[in-house]
Amino acid sequence: MAKINIFSENIYNDWDIDEKFFIEKASKILKFYLEQPEISKGCCLAGYKYKVISFDILYCDSVKTHSINKEYRNKDYPADIITFAIFADTEETERFIFDGEINLGEIVLALDKVKEEAVKQGVTDEYELLFLIAHGILHLLGFDHQTEEDYNFVVDKQIQALKAMGYDKIQNTRV
Repeated sequence: MAKINIFSENIYNDWDIDEKFFIEKASKILKFYLEQPEISKGCCLAGYKYKVISFDILYCDSVKTHSINKEYRNKDYPADIITFAIFADTEETERFIFDGEINLGEIVLALDKVKEEAVKQGVTDEYELLFLIAHGILHLLGFDHQTEEDYNFVVDKQIQALKAMGYDKIQNTRV
């Protein structure tokens, strides 16, 4: 298994999250995904040789995700999560691996939206944040949800990853 480097920064002042804790959980989620044949064989890493996988997580607020959405995606609304899947979204002929390291990209999370959604879903803030991190990692690996079938695949994998880590507070309203 490749080494995993996850870098995070929290610029949201109203939730002093334990970044080390969420980095460890994100690493476990990625490892879980890469052990699933339907993910490892179908993701952007398939067929590449690498020693290190890296990505970034930015914790911010919905004002920031609204700004990012407008600037980079021509969408005028705040998002709970935005994923920049650098490796997956680059044409295969233009992908590069530097010193054996693949940089998957960045996950941007609006923590105020995470808290709002946790209340709506009846789950803890921690669960909701992990659920979204699991979602973002799937995007970084090249999985999208343009169809209902793809959406169900992504959500099912998120739930499986969290269950594998002992998070059994599953809200069926998501599926």
